Amino acid sequence: MNEPGYRILHGLFGGAELARLAEAAESVQRDVLAKAASGRTSVEVWPDGHRLESVDGTKLHWEPEATGTIRSLAPVSHLHPAFDALWTDPRLTGPMADLLGVAEPGPFVSKLNFKRAGVGSEFAWHQDFPFWYCCAGPAAADIATAMIYLDDAGAGNGALSVIPGSHRDGPAPRDRAEPTGLLVDASKVDASRERVLELPAGSVLMFPGTLVHRSAPNRSDRDRRTLLFCFQPAGRPQLAELRYRRELLADLP
Repeated sequence: MNEPGYRILHGLFGGAELARLAEAAESVQRDVLAKAASGRTSVEVWPDGHRLESVDGTKLHWEPEATGTIRSLAPVSHLHPAFDALWTDPRLTGPMADLLGVAEPGPFVSKLNFKRAGVGSEFAWHQDFPFWYCCAGPAAADIATAMIYLDDAGAGNGALSVIPGSHRDGPAPRDRAEPTGLLVDASKVDASRERVLELPAGSVLMFPGTLVHRSAPNRSDRDRRTLLFCFQPAGRPQLAELRYRRELLADLP
């Protein structure tokens, strides 16, 4: 992994291909919302009050302060062939193999973040690693994300912010007062190092699970949709095959 702990691939997707992915995202949302409206779902509420609903093999995460608005869906690759094809797209698998240091990367989980105009909520400082560790244990160290931008992302519509180099420090101290126990202790983050990654649609951002990052709320009139494909060494169990074990957080700082 390079010095800042992330890699930006510019212009990987564009034109009609990018438009198809964006339309696939909207199509998937329409289908999931229609099935959620049927009432044949299971609901869980996280300790922080966020509401999740299982629909058609995906977990729908509702925006906490915007009724009827989806914050994210995961997994999503099974919901549209255009998404599923990305698992084997060499534009993603080649750089990801280098990042993970493996001959062949395989799927862990896919996700679709919507961060809608005007209502998209913030995501406080965190690492992906603790989320994965509660399911995959130490193997979470071998998971990294490819984030595909379906829209231009800027400071106004909730672009991702990172702490360059933070991946080298391993698991960061967590905020023990925060209900989920998963977020980074913001008092331990050197905010002077924060870098806002303003990227155009079609870009791909790749980063490991220990990179500290956050995103601001979207108060603009522009959506900030992204597809996230989390890879791991091929042949390992995917997230959907694993059980969430909150007690594993006791292993982490």
